[in-house]
Amino acid sequence: MKKMFLASSFVDVADLFVKFTSAKCVGKTVTFIPTASLVEEVNFYVAAGRDALEKCGLIVDELEISTAPSEEINSKLQKNDYIYVTGGNTFFLLQELKRTGADKIIKEQISSGKMYIGESAGSIVMSRNIEYVKDMDDFTAAPNVGSFSSLGMVGFYPVPHHTNAPFKQVVEGIITSYDEKIDLCPISNTQAIIVNGDEFEVWTAQT
Repeated sequence: MKKMFLASSFVDVADLFVKFTSAKCVGKTVTFIPTASLVEEVNFYVAAGRDALEKCGLIVDELEISTAPSEEINSKLQKNDYIYVTGGNTFFLLQELKRTGADKIIKEQISSGKMYIGESAGSIVMSRNIEYVKDMDDFTAAPNVGSFSSLGMVGFYPVPHHTNAPFKQVVEGIITSYDEKIDLCPISNTQAIIVNGDEFEVWTAQT
């Protein structure tokens, strides 16, 4: 059964993640993929996410898919307990996932029941097509992405950073443009989408 934890800002909802795993995450190893952040000037969330995972008791095993050899990509995605994909540029992320074949391995691992944790771009890339976030991310950062067809592991379209600066207006624009066309699921930085099989619900962290 698919088990996914899709967030806007992992550090703000780490307690919800521990709850989702029934605190069984302690001692587990997570493949940590920071690739989406490589083309972004702002990337503080990468270190914040890593720290939050370690505070939850996880062992972080980094995998930079844009430079890692295919054997390493295969090995880490298959052997580690969880997969975590950080925020950043969704289009660059998708380009590198497709180019390396990591997209297929991740889909297989999720389908076989491995926990997937996505943050912002890492959440968006689970939808069927990422064209809806063109106003949020610079798609020119991924000249070789080909189509915007994505991993399609969920039937809805996550919209991270709902009501949060500096994305507030951009997110409102996405909702206005696409709300009647596709099944959007906006979440704020203190919310996460919990996926169990074909069911999903939004959890909100206590502040």
